[in-house]
Amino acid sequence: MKRFLLSPVSGRTARQYLYALVCSPLGIAGFAYVVATLAVGGALSFTFIGLPLIASAIFLAKKYGGFQRGLARRLLGVEIEPPHPNTRWHTAHGLLAKLGAALGDLAAWRSQAYLLVRAPLGVAYIMTLGLGVVEGVVLAAYPIWWSLFDPRDKDSKGHYHHAAMQLGDGFYIETWPRALIVSAIGLVWVLAAVWILKFWIWLDTLLMKALLGPTSSELRVEELTVSRAHAVDDSAARLRRIERDLHDGAQAQLVALAMQLGEAKENLDATGGGGELDLIETRALIDTAHRNAKQAINELRDLARGIHPAALDNGLRDALGTLAARSAMPVTVNVALGERPDRAIETIAYFCAAELLTNAAKHGAPTRAALSVVQEDGKLTLTVEDDGRGGAQVGYGGGLAGLLDRVRTVDGSLAVDSPVGGPTLVIVKLPMHV
Repeated sequence: MKRFLLSPVSGRTARQYLYALVCSPLGIAGFAYVVATLAVGGALSFTFIGLPLIASAIFLAKKYGGFQRGLARRLLGVEIEPPHPNTRWHTAHGLLAKLGAALGDLAAWRSQAYLLVRAPLGVAYIMTLGLGVVEGVVLAAYPIWWSLFDPRDKDSKGHYHHAAMQLGDGFYIETWPRALIVSAIGLVWVLAAVWILKFWIWLDTLLMKALLGPTSSELRVEELTVSRAHAVDDSAARLRRIERDLHDGAQAQLVALAMQLGEAKENLDATGGGGELDLIETRALIDTAHRNAKQAINELRDLARGIHPAALDNGLRDALGTLAARSAMPVTVNVALGERPDRAIETIAYFCAAELLTNAAKHGAPTRAALSVVQEDGKLTLTVEDDGRGGAQVGYGGGLAGLLDRVRTVDGSLAVDSPVGGPTLVIVKLPMHV
């Protein structure tokens, strides 16, 4: 309530006053500019001047769009991303190609459209500031200037009244109660005008986002580009990890195995199978080789499980149940899926659950956790909640940041709610199919 009553004199509203004051003439001038340039350019389109004139006009309109975004950022606190650059302009060669690229710049035409449709808002700004805010302030201050300047007004009968306002020919605002009523009306008037102004600015913000920012298709392309980059990086990192594990683990064990078997073979060939001491040494080499072989098999099995866990062969329900049973804390599991997701989605969900449970046990010191996988609105929603100490964040280079990169590869999302002191709630949303 306090914020509502003080809105006319807040700092944010003051910046909105300035924004409306600056944009009022600019809106009207922009409308006149677009109409004039399009009319003249259209009339001269059969000459060599018309089309270049139109191209120059929309180019300047696009530049004005950048100025308008900066104005909105500084005065309104609204951040609007610029549209994607006109790549055709940079790759075009020759005058006609450059002209075609300029005329085909959709972002520039959308800036032109903004200048056209925001003209009524410019008029609305002027009327709201003039008839609303200014006149409301005058009414609110009526008792002050009425008492200071002692205005006199003569009625039709020749009588003077100590009033600067009147209703008809018989009701004069000449007493303090009436003056205070006018002041109260003025305050209400100002308050209403401020919120009307905020509504116009809200409409203007919607227009700027729609016409001066990137389109939904451009945002989608950018999002897919980022997702593809994350997928490529994730695949490259996984391949490097597999190569490192093979080189440093199983490959080294197999090389040692081959050397030990070769040495045992040489001992047998040299002694011809005779001599108890040689047999003992050979048996020891074979035992060591046998242990190395089993160790290499285990490492290869772990490596294969890291690529695709064998537990997922029967679906997420069994895999997550096994994962919860191996956890260092009690975990309740709830899986309710109407259909089976794609194998790639199952794998990502499994690794997300494993990483989240591991992080919770390692950093949160919880006493229990709950793991849920449900199908909502055609998406797989994975929820992990624990009663630990909280404070989890998606920081650069952390485990949660890695999970975020992983889910983004399939156009998924990750949200974390983890206040200090707990509890921690992590929600991962993935598509059912890729």
